Amino acid sequence: MLALYELIERVAPTAAPVLITGESGTGKELVAERIHGMSSRSHGVFLPVNCGAVSSSLFESELFGHERGSFTGANHRRIGYFERASGGTLMLDEVTEMSLEMQAKLLRILETGVLLRVGSSEPVQLDVRIVATTNRDPRQAVKEGRLREDLFYRLNVFPIDMPPLRSRGDDISLLAQHFLAEFNRQAGSTKHWGSGALERLNQMTWPGNVRELRSAVQRAFILGDVELPAEAFCEPSAAARNGGSAPVTRAMVGSSIAMAEQELILATLEQLGGRKPEAAKLLGISLKTLYSRINVYRARGLAHGSGE
Repeated sequence: MLALYELIERVAPTAAPVLITGESGTGKELVAERIHGMSSRSHGVFLPVNCGAVSSSLFESELFGHERGSFTGANHRRIGYFERASGGTLMLDEVTEMSLEMQAKLLRILETGVLLRVGSSEPVQLDVRIVATTNRDPRQAVKEGRLREDLFYRLNVFPIDMPPLRSRGDDISLLAQHFLAEFNRQAGSTKHWGSGALERLNQMTWPGNVRELRSAVQRAFILGDVELPAEAFCEPSAAARNGGSAPVTRAMVGSSIAMAEQELILATLEQLGGRKPEAAKLLGISLKTLYSRINVYRARGLAHGSGE
């Protein structure tokens, strides 16, 4: 990671395009933001665009903009991402998910520094730095025909490869402690690690990397009373790893944490046939805490099927 930080410091002050590769959840966007923040463009906008989230039919208009009347529904001029990021940095997230047709148009703009809005013949001079990211091996993407070779070389002026969390040693426990401190600060609480919890975290493989670690700490923080026990953290089940299905519970956006916790606890009890010791272990809370929650739910008339 120290070598990675040195790369960021070296490339940030330049205008060179950067291609950041790495597994999902390793922090590619954070690195892109850091490059922007350490550059002479830090006063400008940092604009991330998910290339896989914009429909192909709208991508050209979204990226390059359009003039009023240029197509059905174009009721006014639209300024695209390139112009909106003028003077700043445009991050093309998951650039290998862009269609080959759009890759050709992107390459032309990168080479000339000029774009034409859809429906316009008036060139627009650009002043924007490009940072691209992908969770694929870009050279393999070129071989598979997902990424134009010429665009790859245009973006890959300064490559940065993000290491997976499992290869970062003590960073796992350091990041976990950082996240716990963050959640304590937000909630005004003083929850702490239980015996063996950090050791358990270091033993896990974290296929979702830093994003997965943060989510795991947050889940344990919500369910834990005073401490986060080691039992709150476990690898995915064999069924999950092999693509098997398991019951899913969903909390509505906007619902309280207490309601989301209630939904999770009751669904877990139902799945385990009311076996509380197993449920407590799976949920990462003490049996005493589980009984306390069940008593509350019974008082609300919600836990009749949770077993005795």
